[in-house]
Amino acid sequence: MEERETIIGLEIHCQLDTKSKMFCSCSTDFRDNEPNTHTCPVCLGLPGSMPMVNKRAIEFALKVAKALNCTIRDESEFSRKNYFYPDLNKAYQITQYDKPLAEWGKLLIDGDDGEKEIRITRIHLEEDPGRSVHMGTTDRGKYTLVDYNRAGIPLIEIVTEPDLRSPKEARKFLNKLRATLEYLNVFDSEKEGSLRVDANISLKGSERVEVKNISSYKGVEKALTFEVTRQRNVLRRGQTVARETRHFVEARGVTTSSRSKEEENDYRYFPEPDLLPLRVASWVDTIELPELPDARRERFIAQYKVSPEHAKTLTGGLKLAEFYEAVASEDPALAATWTADYLLGELNYRDFSIDAMPADLFKELLALIKHDTITDKSAVEILRLILDAVKEGKKPERPQEIVSRLGLAKTSGDQVTTMIQEVITEQPAAVADYYAGKMQALNFLVGQVMKKCRGRADPGHLNTLLKEILDNKV
Repeated sequence: MEERETIIGLEIHCQLDTKSKMFCSCSTDFRDNEPNTHTCPVCLGLPGSMPMVNKRAIEFALKVAKALNCTIRDESEFSRKNYFYPDLNKAYQITQYDKPLAEWGKLLIDGDDGEKEIRITRIHLEEDPGRSVHMGTTDRGKYTLVDYNRAGIPLIEIVTEPDLRSPKEARKFLNKLRATLEYLNVFDSEKEGSLRVDANISLKGSERVEVKNISSYKGVEKALTFEVTRQRNVLRRGQTVARETRHFVEARGVTTSSRSKEEENDYRYFPEPDLLPLRVASWVDTIELPELPDARRERFIAQYKVSPEHAKTLTGGLKLAEFYEAVASEDPALAATWTADYLLGELNYRDFSIDAMPADLFKELLALIKHDTITDKSAVEILRLILDAVKEGKKPERPQEIVSRLGLAKTSGDQVTTMIQEVITEQPAAVADYYAGKMQALNFLVGQVMKKCRGRADPGHLNTLLKEILDNKV
């Protein structure tokens, strides 16, 4: 049973960051507004209304297709996908079916066994439905309200081949895709509901299960991990995995059965009669792509001499890459280490994005570290104080102000020598152990000096200096 291969394919729905909706001029900037205030006869599907295609949405979709190495069809067309759901006000969705905008692309990721190519089956355009707001929980709600502000937001659906072999690979693919979309400036990952995932998963030889509407990157990995375990347990009991659609309950980390899986003919697709076919393949040659994550990673390695691992981390998001370049001039290697190894950890702990850290303050902190004004321990303390102030909505102090206020400047020179002499006098037993050849006694004495100076001395230098003083006393 454990040898059954996991097979995963993804369908990613990404909202394009346009100013107006896919087929009308209603604003897409609705998140802070009252429900049902960004609607018109077109996006509500009222009788007699006529859709018109958003040119910028087509341009954004072509940029994505080009970046993912897709082939653009000479002619694509919109279709009606018919089904009933309360937030689908027209009882059909305008999408693309057998003639999508683009096909057969690829995206390289770091797979479980090294670099791996994930094939892209298709990219097509469609409109987002409205949003159901359940008062209570989805399974025990008292009633449900519907907000049509989201109805008609431009979407692209990116469908992969079943090339992923683990939940971890699925998350890596989504992280790489998100970074690519951000670099293209067609997508804002910080907007609620901007990216949603349907995951198809099976164990080799058994039926495929679809997990719908997963709304976070971590959620995809959690949902798929649960499904792998659930399906293995079903098969161990000698039962058959049902072909069905399931819903991921993020709060509980489980999937629950929703309905039997629909077939394509259940949707009764037919060409959208109110929209002409798209012929935009020639437009692709005029679209210039920005520097994408892989190219930027290679440039960071060549230009800043950072390690491949740091370069991969620092180019994992557009804002992070831009932040690094804003602070790298102080010392590229030092900036890479402190951004990737220290800052990101503190941000993740607080559930912050890179925007929370003012670049000028971080650059000043790097200068204090570079010029040996403070220890690494003090630098981490300063970093935490800055981020805690941001979390509390306060204006953070500048690093130098914190150093002066808390006396965090590195202890060195005569101060350190004096402290060493004091510890030698205070710890005669440890000194005797050192002279008897017990080297762990030296570590104890170093710790006592660090305690005396409150961690504001360089441990390596302190170790060397203490050893020299002890040896010269013999």
